Amino acid sequence: MDDSPTQQAQQGLSYTDNLIGTLLAIFGSVIVSISLSVQKYSHVKLAGTKGQRTFNQTKTWWSGFVFICVGEGANFVSYAFAPIAVIAPLNAVSVLTSSILGFLFLREKYKAKDFAKNHGLAFLGYVVIIGGTYLFVSFGPNSHEKLQAENIVKHIVGWPVLLYLLLEIIAFCLLLYFYKQRSANYLVIILLLVALLGSVTVITVKAVSGMLLFTLEGSMQLNYPIFSVMFVCMVASVIFQARFLSQACNLHDPSLAACVNYIFSTVSAVVAGAIFYLEFQNEDVLHICMFVLGSALCFLGVFLVTKHRKNAKIFEPYVTMDMANGVPTIHDNGLVVQPDFNGSFSYGALVNNDGVAPATLPVNLEQPAVTVRGTNAPPGQPNLKTE
Repeated sequence: MDDSPTQQAQQGLSYTDNLIGTLLAIFGSVIVSISLSVQKYSHVKLAGTKGQRTFNQTKTWWSGFVFICVGEGANFVSYAFAPIAVIAPLNAVSVLTSSILGFLFLREKYKAKDFAKNHGLAFLGYVVIIGGTYLFVSFGPNSHEKLQAENIVKHIVGWPVLLYLLLEIIAFCLLLYFYKQRSANYLVIILLLVALLGSVTVITVKAVSGMLLFTLEGSMQLNYPIFSVMFVCMVASVIFQARFLSQACNLHDPSLAACVNYIFSTVSAVVAGAIFYLEFQNEDVLHICMFVLGSALCFLGVFLVTKHRKNAKIFEPYVTMDMANGVPTIHDNGLVVQPDFNGSFSYGALVNNDGVAPATLPVNLEQPAVTVRGTNAPPGQPNLKTE
């Protein structure tokens, strides 16, 4: 039986909205990756200078901050057009873009054999991410629901959502108890806390952005109490999520944290969208299986890229024997800038530790002891003991 003209029109409009949301999310991820690379470059340049300026007093850092605002704004608006299940896995694009930017910044030259040996896994990860992104975008849910205040309230009072929120609160309290009271600083526990907060974040972000879009179209939604509730929950979840992410990066390897956090947060976001907004309600088994396959490929791709990044060497200032008033000289000539592709903490997807000022190297101001290998000293000078 053929679909009615009204259903066909709604389906076409839904595909258009999905395309708009997907393109906005990809654009936002790319812009955020570029901005973080620019800010990282600003940090590295300041680390090799003797000036007293902080990173937030440079034009480079502020230009990166402006790009971050633009990128995160695009990510925010994308949730108003496309389902959470399509937008959340697209954070893999941020990993892909940042890693490619790292190669562009590299000043090393490799032979083809050495390049394949050192960076083969990363390029394999790029291919897997691109293939997985195509699959989950093509076969992802195509829900098209106007998020008015009344619709959001109906979703909240439904028993599946209430049960889901209850289980999430209980799990969050238990994990927080072990983390705070039992000092269980395991990476899995911290990132599970981040993922649970991330699920709340994506639910509230989609609600707030949807109501704002509906308001711009002429139907005021901002005077409903549910808008204020969702907005407060969104801000609070983002703040606490960022704090837990920062603690995870400080206690564990940032690249490993980025990979595990992407997987946990994406799964929790997809589950939240499926339960709260019923995004997979009208999808058939084939589309769901292909979506799961595409998401799994993205997980694998992110793992391969972050595994390569974990073994790569970042910028390291070096000390030579050039002496100026008895003080060793710290050089940054020929530095290799490889921006971290941890990305931003954009709605619970990846890790961002770029707001932390670069660590300075302690320099011993005392003139080091001079050692000579051998027993014969130059004429007119005393023998120096070999250490």
